Amino acid sequence: MEVPENNQSESLEQRQDPKQFFYGWYLVAVGVFLLSISSLGVFRGMSPLMPVLQKNFGWTRTQISLSSLLTRVEGAALGPIEGFLIDRIGARKMVLIGFSIMAVGFVLFSFIQNLWQFYAVFILINLGNGIGGWLAVVTILNSWFRRKRTIAMAGAMSGILIAGIFVPPYTIALNHGFRVTVFVFGLIILAVALPCVKIIKNNPEELGLLPDGTETKSDLDKSTPSKISQDQEVEFTVGQALKTRVFWILTVAHVSSTISLATLSIHLMARLQDIGLSSTTASYIELVSSVVALPSLFVAGWLGDKVSKKYLVALFLFLQGISTIVLTVANGLPLALLFAVFYGIAFGGRIPLMTAIRGDYFGRKAFASIMGWSMLPNGILMAIAPVWAAWMFDTYGSYTVPFLSYAVINLAGALIMLVVKKPKLTHVIQHHNS
Repeated sequence: MEVPENNQSESLEQRQDPKQFFYGWYLVAVGVFLLSISSLGVFRGMSPLMPVLQKNFGWTRTQISLSSLLTRVEGAALGPIEGFLIDRIGARKMVLIGFSIMAVGFVLFSFIQNLWQFYAVFILINLGNGIGGWLAVVTILNSWFRRKRTIAMAGAMSGILIAGIFVPPYTIALNHGFRVTVFVFGLIILAVALPCVKIIKNNPEELGLLPDGTETKSDLDKSTPSKISQDQEVEFTVGQALKTRVFWILTVAHVSSTISLATLSIHLMARLQDIGLSSTTASYIELVSSVVALPSLFVAGWLGDKVSKKYLVALFLFLQGISTIVLTVANGLPLALLFAVFYGIAFGGRIPLMTAIRGDYFGRKAFASIMGWSMLPNGILMAIAPVWAAWMFDTYGSYTVPFLSYAVINLAGALIMLVVKKPKLTHVIQHHNS
């Protein structure tokens, strides 16, 4: 599948023949596999894991949720460093290192005996995911695509939703023997990740190509100045991006969504069981949400390359807030299903747009570093949110106050997105010079 790199006599026009299949789409497929594995292990897998750990070890929801606090703080602190390393040494090496660490973490997870060992292995697992997971994958795609960036990211991020399809069998396996399940899962990570790494190329220039696979560099050189200005992306440095108002607006809007997302990734299964659903039925609610989210993701990816992303993000944030309210008042299967539909549409639609809009606004060269800095405040608040929800439940026996609070914050984030404007690099330079 790899494009030959050693044929120097082959012209750029031959390498990027529009009739040939663009290599970037292979990387979208790789992204699906990698994000499916990391999402099931780190994101989707935490919700069914909480009741299993409670049953096997007798830990409280607050104690289990503290693992999220530790790992989110770790991710927030390391986000800028991980972004810097991805930009400097390449996402390909980071994927190899990260998934290897994650695999070791899951193998060690099968041997835990106490709470501190649980915290230690989850720090290790999340370290691996932070190094080689989502940020590395979206950085690769941000480099390989420009005009088709959103649909490409949507394609790869379908892996996050496909992981939800495996939640029911994963839940059943955890209930029958969580130690064997996590040990085998660690081996699966290696079996999937290592072949994927062989396909990865950090950017199209490594193969003499350009983003999207529509034009060659020589074609672009022959274009008129107006054509060049349309096709060339403005490239922000990290410092320039941090000086823009829109960077912080996007970060706040993103946080408004991810605090409830982080909370539900841990507490959803427990909440559904609290209203009388069995663990198997609760896992199917997650399945419904993922099935609904898949078409929403691709529709959002298609629309995001054609219309303003900020209005689409605002719409999906609004729906996510409504879905959280529905879950808060749910008292049985009908409202749980309604939550799954609303949440699936919102989650599926938001995930590619919130990432692609940063690529549109800040360019390709420092994308990972810029995203890493946005993960700093995001990660800290995502760490606190699930723990506060767990403490409120353990203290007062209810999720009502934290869930409604997160829903209101979500709705506020939707309004904030409406004031987003694409930054101009000239304004940043003038501000810096002044």
